Amino acid sequence: MKPKVKSFLTEDVTKMKAMLRMLNLHTVCEEASCPNIGDCFGRKTATFMIMGDRCTRKCSYCNVSHDRPLPLDPSEPYNIAKAVEMLSLDYVVITSVNRDDLPDGGASHFAKTVKAVKQQKPDCSVEVLIPDFLGSIDALKTVVEAKPDVINHNIETVPRLFPVVRHRGDYSRSLSVIKWIKQLDKNILTKSGIMVGLGEETDEVISVMEDLFNAGCEILTVGQYLRPSKNHHPVVKYYSDEEFKMFEDIGYKIGFKQVFSGKLVRSSFHAKDVYERLK
Repeated sequence: MKPKVKSFLTEDVTKMKAMLRMLNLHTVCEEASCPNIGDCFGRKTATFMIMGDRCTRKCSYCNVSHDRPLPLDPSEPYNIAKAVEMLSLDYVVITSVNRDDLPDGGASHFAKTVKAVKQQKPDCSVEVLIPDFLGSIDALKTVVEAKPDVINHNIETVPRLFPVVRHRGDYSRSLSVIKWIKQLDKNILTKSGIMVGLGEETDEVISVMEDLFNAGCEILTVGQYLRPSKNHHPVVKYYSDEEFKMFEDIGYKIGFKQVFSGKLVRSSFHAKDVYERLK
């Protein structure tokens, strides 16, 4: 059964949107039509999306616009830091569109943003949700050296479905990103997420979970894929609460430090809560 999403059209949500527009900022909450946008905006939390709202890839599940990107905004790292201060955040998630047009995939812009936030608000923990940088370990090193507290790279789906749903993605490359993070800095927490409902089998999901753990992933999220429009990849299956609990139990048996599994779970939903459990 398709999960029902409650709408939160409150004054806090309106104010949050106004602040984002004032600072010319984007959130993945809005661009990707996240089902939890009302809840998160109502709590004055958001996942900021840097480097514009135009992605150089066209994944069949994603609602972010695919188009020729605009030049980077040099003031964006400062504006993100200003927003964090205005909202009095003590935990922030920063993600991006894929910028395969840039020499480093945008890694240096990620690093500048992390540093700006930590300089503006030293007590704020920073999680970054990064692309694969086309497999560049040098680009990843640039992000790692900025010292975010958590680095997330979503695997998203099973190897069999990568060619169907992950434009220009590569399963082995994504696993390598997780592995390299720990090799570069063992103190940074590693995280990844899986969407289910795209046509995968249960044993394939479990195999991905095992691969992620063996690559060094410590935090795992599992959520239901929801089709943004009729032009996107169809939902093949809606999973039950019992099945999500099963994935959670299996994840802990495999050895993950934290597993967050549920119908409306997304990689950054309640990210602060997950992080604080491991502090």
